[in-house]
Amino acid sequence: MTMAFDDAAQRLVETGRRLDARGWAPATAGNYSVRLDDGSFAVTISGRHKGRLTPADIMRIDAEGRGLTAGEPSAETALHLAVYRRFPDVEAVLHGHSPEAVGLSRATEASEWIFAGHEMLKIFPGIATHEAQVRLPIVDNSQDMRVIDAAVGPALLAADAAPAYLIRSHGLYAWGADLDEAERVFEGVEWLIAAELAELGFRKGWSA
Repeated sequence: MTMAFDDAAQRLVETGRRLDARGWAPATAGNYSVRLDDGSFAVTISGRHKGRLTPADIMRIDAEGRGLTAGEPSAETALHLAVYRRFPDVEAVLHGHSPEAVGLSRATEASEWIFAGHEMLKIFPGIATHEAQVRLPIVDNSQDMRVIDAAVGPALLAADAAPAYLIRSHGLYAWGADLDEAERVFEGVEWLIAAELAELGFRKGWSA
């Protein structure tokens, strides 16, 4: 269900505090957005600390990324809008910079990471068993958002693709049918990444 701007702004403030408390939005990193009931979008203003947001740190933009209220949106707003265009049912997008997500993206040269066998896979919409696999696309970083979107777009349409992707050396994007689902997906992917890294560390220790 889409929200009015004032409700969305307050919800994004609360979300920012939770994600920052988990170490997933250091300094002023990350950006968040919600689709509004009038077809515009609420987004975090560029350069704001996500753990200290107030409603004044949220602005409205149109579907082309043009500001409708005071403020400057992040340059990465274009990636949020690309997700909304590709998936019309998506109503919230979250982006963070956890050390685990960045570390995993740097530890592999692959274009994806496959999660399989985890109970946590059931946080993804449509998955009801741990006997499944989910692909997390990984795309190289670029200062041109069009390059990132063009590179990752086809992978996001795979039947077993997560509603999320990693930008190498940068961070995680995740989304959902509402803000609660987007946060669940974001938190679940962060857990899966941490679990995979822990397993890799143990295995390295066992083989040493």
